[in-house]
Amino acid sequence: MQLEVIPAADIIQLPPSAGTVKVLKGGPVETGRGFVLHSADFFIENSTLPIDEGICLTATLDILKAIARGSGPASAILALGYAGWAPGQLENEIQENGWLHCAADADLIFGTDVGGKYDKALKKIGIDLGMLSSEAGHA
Repeated sequence: MQLEVIPAADIIQLPPSAGTVKVLKGGPVETGRGFVLHSADFFIENSTLPIDEGICLTATLDILKAIARGSGPASAILALGYAGWAPGQLENEIQENGWLHCAADADLIFGTDVGGKYDKALKKIGIDLGMLSSEAGHA
């Protein structure tokens, strides 16, 4: 049963490609703000920030409108909120081995298996998740 909250003529018709955009939690800061990480085939002058070869970030409504029209990037994920660090803090944490990191690739970023990305990233650096322990010790 349809509630007919809006007339049928006013129903938003999104292109099939818009349904593939995942919406993820980007972090605890400004959770009402969205950031679109996307392929470099889409660019808005003075709005899109190139991140790496083939990867860009846009945080304006224009990209959401383009996705809704079917003229957005070929690949995209929308993150609500972000995580932030003080200047130099993240670099220091990486230098002190506080983070594991690997080279990014399109499948790791835009792949549909969101739940398997952690394991896939670990495998890229030669770590088997089953070999990690939450216990610390001394040799």
